Amino acid sequence: MRICSLLPSNTEIIFALGLGNSLVGVTHECDYPAEVSSVPVVTSSVVPDEGLMSREIHSAITGLIHKGSSIYHLDQEALGRADPHLILTQELCEVCAVSYKEVKSAVRILDTDAKVVSLEPTTLDDILSNIQVVGELTESGPRAREVVAGLRKRIDAVALLASTAKSRPRVFCMEWLDPIFVGGHWVPQMVELAGGMNGLGIIGEPSIQATWQQVADFAPEILVLMPCGFGIPRTFQELEKMSFPDEWKTLPAVEQGNVFVVDGSSYFNRPGPRIVDGLELLAQIIHPELFTGPGAKFAGLFRVPYALR
Repeated sequence: MRICSLLPSNTEIIFALGLGNSLVGVTHECDYPAEVSSVPVVTSSVVPDEGLMSREIHSAITGLIHKGSSIYHLDQEALGRADPHLILTQELCEVCAVSYKEVKSAVRILDTDAKVVSLEPTTLDDILSNIQVVGELTESGPRAREVVAGLRKRIDAVALLASTAKSRPRVFCMEWLDPIFVGGHWVPQMVELAGGMNGLGIIGEPSIQATWQQVADFAPEILVLMPCGFGIPRTFQELEKMSFPDEWKTLPAVEQGNVFVVDGSSYFNRPGPRIVDGLELLAQIIHPELFTGPGAKFAGLFRVPYALR
C-alpha cells in the first residue's frame, strides 16, 4: 500500500506500525523519525516563521484564516507523482495541516481512487483509537493492537503512581506565548493524569486564548511552556526577546522557579505515540518526588533560568 501522510502525528503512527517503507508523501513538518527525511514532501507553509516572533506568526495566520485562505500549500503535482492509495489527514485544527477540503479537491482534480481518511483525536483515548484505525486501514491490526497496549500500559502506570501523590499542584500549560493560549484537547487530561490540577484548559476542547490576569488569578504553581510547533531552542529564543508583564513576576511558579520549557512539537502538540512520552515527562515535572530516573534529569535541564524570570 502506498500511503501519504499530511500530518506529522500520522507519519509517526505509520512508522510505529512498521510501515515507513509504504510512505510515498509527507508534509514539510514531518521530522520524526529520522528515516522520514527520505520521503518526498508534498506540502509547504505559506507563513514563514523564521525570524518572526509569536505575535507576528499569530497575526499572519489569523489574517489568512479570516480571508478564508489556507496557511499550507498542497503540491498537487507532487501528490500526483506519489500516487497514494491512502491519504491520512485531519480536520481538527486549521493551523495544523492542509485542510481536509483542499485534500479532497486535489484528489478529485487528480482523478485518483485514493482513499482520504481524516483523523480527529481530542483525548488520549482518541489518539490510541486512531492508531488502531490506521492499523485496520493498512492491514496492520495486530501490530496496532500491540502498540496501543504498550502505550496504554504506560499511561496507566503514570496515573496509578500519580494518584499516590500527597498534593496536586496547580499547573498551567502554555501552548502559545504571545498571545497566551492555554493547552487544550488532550493536554488538560495529561495534567490530571500526571497528578496536577488543571484549571484553565478543558479536556477534549480546543486550546483557548487567555489573558495574563486570568493566569494570575489561577496562580499556577507549575508553568510548562510548550508552544505549538516549537522545539526547545526556538522557545528559549522567543523567551529571551519577550517582555514579561507585571503579572508574570507574581505567579507562584515563577517565584518558586518552577517554570519549564519542553519540546512541545515532539511531545505535546502532536497526537501520536510520543504523546505518552509527554505524559511521562509532565509527571516528572509535577511530581519529581515520585517519578525518578533519566527522564527527571532530562526535565530539569530545561528549567527556565533565573535571568529570564
